[in-house]
Amino acid sequence: MWEYFIYFAVASVLLWTGGAIEAWRCKRIFAMWMTTAGLMVFFGFILGLWITMEHPPLRTMGETRLWYSFFLPVAGMIVYSRWHYKWIFSFSTLLALVFICINVFKPEIHSKTLMPALQSPWFAPHVIVYMFAYAMLGAATIMAIVLLVQQHKLYRKRIADDGQQSLVKAVEVTDNLVYVGWGFLTIGMLFGALWAKEVWGHYWSWDPKETWAAITWLAYLVYVHYRIAWSKQVKTAMVILLISFCMLQICWWGINYLPSAKDSSVHTYSSK
Repeated sequence: MWEYFIYFAVASVLLWTGGAIEAWRCKRIFAMWMTTAGLMVFFGFILGLWITMEHPPLRTMGETRLWYSFFLPVAGMIVYSRWHYKWIFSFSTLLALVFICINVFKPEIHSKTLMPALQSPWFAPHVIVYMFAYAMLGAATIMAIVLLVQQHKLYRKRIADDGQQSLVKAVEVTDNLVYVGWGFLTIGMLFGALWAKEVWGHYWSWDPKETWAAITWLAYLVYVHYRIAWSKQVKTAMVILLISFCMLQICWWGINYLPSAKDSSVHTYSSK
C-alpha cells in the first residue's frame, strides 16, 4: 500500500548512500552490492503496489516517478561498473532522493481504476522502457554539466595532457549514455506506436504528447549527428544535450501544463 512507501524509500536511500560511500572508498564490490540491495528493496515496493492495484503502477505522474527513482541508481551502476566514475553514485542517489521526496510530500492518488486503453500488453513495456531511457539521458545530462565545468577549468588553468585525457574519457561516457538512452527512447516510441494501433487503429496521431516525443527524439538525434560531424566542438555539443534534456522534461511532465494538452491529449497523466 502507498502508506508504506516511506519505509521502503528510507531503506533504499540508506543503502544507496552506503553504496556511494563505498564507491568513494574504492570498495567497488561493496558499492555494487549495497546499491543492488537498495534496488531490490525499492523494486519490492513497486512490485507490491503492482499486485495491490492489480495493474502496473505507471498511470499517474507519481507512479512514473517511482520508476525514474528506481532507474537512476541503475544508470549510476552502469556508469560506475563500466567507467569507474565514483561520484556518479552520489549524483544518482541525490536525484533519486529528490523524486522520492516529491512523492512523499506530494503523493498522487493511486487507484485500481484503469481506463480500457491502458489495459493493453503494450502499456507496461512502453512506459518502463521510456523511464529507463529518461534515466540514462538524465545521467548523460549530469555528465554534460560536469564536462562544461571541467572544460571551463581547463581553459582557465590551461591544463594540457592529463586534463585533456580526462575530458576525452568523460565525453566518451556521455556519448555512450546518449546512445543507450536514445536507443531505448526509439524502442519506447515503437512500442507506443504498436499500442496506439491496437487501441485507436493508427500508429501516430500527432497528439501533443506524441509531438513532443518526436521533438525530443529529434533533439537527441541532432546531438548524435553533431558529435559525429564536429567531434572537437565539445562545449556546443553539451549545450545541445542540455537543451535536449529540457525538451525531454516538457515531453515527460511539462505537457500536463500546456493548454493544448489539458483536455485533448490522452497521454496526460491524471490521478482522476
